[in-house]
Amino acid sequence: MPLHKHPPAIWKSLKLKEGIYARLPAHYLKSLNDTEKPAPVHWKPHGMKYRLNPKTGQRERVQDVPVLPYFPPEADEGLWGGEGWISGYRYANNDKLSARVKKLWRPQLFTRQLYSEILDKTFPITVTIRTLDLIDAAYGLDSYILKTPQRDLHSKLGMELKRAMLMRLAKKDPGLHPNDPVKREQIYNKYKEFEIPLEEAEWVGLSLEEAVEKQRLLEKKDPTPVFKIAVEELVQKLSAQKLEESATVQTKS
Repeated sequence: MPLHKHPPAIWKSLKLKEGIYARLPAHYLKSLNDTEKPAPVHWKPHGMKYRLNPKTGQRERVQDVPVLPYFPPEADEGLWGGEGWISGYRYANNDKLSARVKKLWRPQLFTRQLYSEILDKTFPITVTIRTLDLIDAAYGLDSYILKTPQRDLHSKLGMELKRAMLMRLAKKDPGLHPNDPVKREQIYNKYKEFEIPLEEAEWVGLSLEEAVEKQRLLEKKDPTPVFKIAVEELVQKLSAQKLEESATVQTKS
């Protein structure tokens, strides 16, 4: 006899179909079902299925096995460019005849001041060398954040920056360079391709718990005070009474 009515592997998908989870916006639920794999960071695909062994000349199968990193909580507080901690083994004293010992590789981290054109603010952010290369390749922090999907950013901070940028683009916020409308318009036109409706931008990067709380607040209806209900009923009663009196006067006349 099975221990559970449904297998644990589908519990999350079943939960999203019931109660308040099912009432979350469709675009947000779609973002939770992203099945694409993140771009390779700690490995590069060979682009072939077979190759010749340089020593034996034999045809060998090539295996593209990605190295999956572990992302510690600190990764959410910075922009690591998809890098994480890699665990493996090394030979003691760099001698292949010696025993293997466990080793943990961590990316080298730096704190850099990064400027956002859209937010018009400089942020001190923990980054890796790869992050700086990706920002340079994208021609700026804003383009890097907006172009990179959540699965590759792998950073809560990165998604919060993306949400703030998208919301400002959607609102065409006049608070950006209030004394220079020409520059403000240039910036909004520069990132126009990334614009999405405000009602979608507000949900970008929210965790499931945050999204549920946001939906709960949207659905919350403050109870009407009793005195207001009593006043409305009295007004309706007096209005009806006045109409009856008017009708009676007209009938007698």
